[in-house]
Amino acid sequence: MTREYYQAAIVGLGMIGGADPVSADALGQRVENMDGTHAGAYLKNPRIKLVAGSSRDAGRRQRFEARTGVRTYLDWREMIERESIDIVSVASYSPVHSEITTACASRGIPVIYCEKPLATRLGDAEQMLEACRRHNTLLVVNHQRRFDLNHRRLSTFLSEGQLGDLITAHVQWGTGRLGNVGTHLLDALSMITGRRFEAVSGTLDRAGRPDCRGPDFRDPGGWGVLRMERGLMATVNAADFAKGKPFHTQVVGTKGRATMTDRSVTIEDSTGRVEHWPAESGGISSMDRAVTEIVGHLDQCSPFPCAPEDAVHILEAIVGFHASHRRNSAWIDLPLSGPDREIEVLSG
Repeated sequence: MTREYYQAAIVGLGMIGGADPVSADALGQRVENMDGTHAGAYLKNPRIKLVAGSSRDAGRRQRFEARTGVRTYLDWREMIERESIDIVSVASYSPVHSEITTACASRGIPVIYCEKPLATRLGDAEQMLEACRRHNTLLVVNHQRRFDLNHRRLSTFLSEGQLGDLITAHVQWGTGRLGNVGTHLLDALSMITGRRFEAVSGTLDRAGRPDCRGPDFRDPGGWGVLRMERGLMATVNAADFAKGKPFHTQVVGTKGRATMTDRSVTIEDSTGRVEHWPAESGGISSMDRAVTEIVGHLDQCSPFPCAPEDAVHILEAIVGFHASHRRNSAWIDLPLSGPDREIEVLSG
């Protein structure tokens, strides 16, 4: 399928989709501090031509056109009908990811690059997988750490047994929102250890922190323990009001420990030797790398290194937190069954 370039479009022109600074300001963030945006990654890639974007917000459409010169649509349905698209980013709110992804797959769009969390309900996420399988569409989920070089290096380091047998793990962050923020940390933990989650005991933080995306979204933080494959136990500390607490992941083995603070890594072995891997520099974001690998997939029709089934598994673990909380933090086995599968995590 190799072409001179591939055509891309974006559904949702806010902070992460359209690199919109006004939207970022409303969320207390800055676009330039992010690990990439969909628009930025497409515009930087010489093999991609960004041809269209859609948003219900007139201001976002106007600002996007002014910054990029790319035409926009009010309705994403009209955009995918009129445009010839090879890659579409689904960067809208999570509750509509399933509808948009299913429609784009049905249109025969080869690649869908979807924001996380994949969906708000497990059944919707599974419907997305099935639609993409049926139409031979590659579904890529924006769990950015899967494309970060240090995370990949640490995954290899652990798989080679450099820390010995893994004993315990810990993840923490200070902004709550298990669905929207926790999805990154839990996915990264599963990725670097090469293990899936088998059960969860969790308690939600009911402090009632307002969601930055508005009153329609309620995505609490919480605390808990996750049992992973081969007996690895992981603790989670993610209170709603702990803003000063940095992103932190630690894995402890019989030969030492690895600590990741955002994207830098410190290795301490049992002899006292310390090794530091600084965060990647050079202006290449994780999203830039994801888009480059999407282009490589389109060129060669080769397997993509990240499976969307992993994102469904992470959503299931987060739903498991909610199910456990309802039972006074009882252990909940994964995969979920019965009414637990119907729980909705109202992530933005």
